[in-house]
Amino acid sequence: MKRVLVVDDASTVRLYHRQILENAGFAVAEAANGFEALEKVLTAPFALWLIDINMPKMDGITLLKRLREEESVHATPAIMISTEDRPREAELAYAAGANLFLVKPVVPEELVAQAEILTG
Repeated sequence: MKRVLVVDDASTVRLYHRQILENAGFAVAEAANGFEALEKVLTAPFALWLIDINMPKMDGITLLKRLREEESVHATPAIMISTEDRPREAELAYAAGANLFLVKPVVPEELVAQAEILTG
């Protein structure tokens, strides 16, 4: 079973994404901020990261940049999500190393389709 790490400071958003992905057959772990996510990623493998851009403590951009520097996990695909539907948000996400940028609320079918594509 492919494991996905959902990183978002909002518990309701994590639950929403968890339900979508688990219904599609993925195993899901959660992290409430970038520091928690970094710890989880470095202790267990994931097939995909779903990362919110705007979070306290460590935002998603900073988290993804740090993860891309870690040789053991740098190639893991990442979907960045944001409530901000502005070109600048997408530019920052892709510059940090995102494979895909989605705007909240994500369409469940799109999230599942992209997760399946990115995890092979």
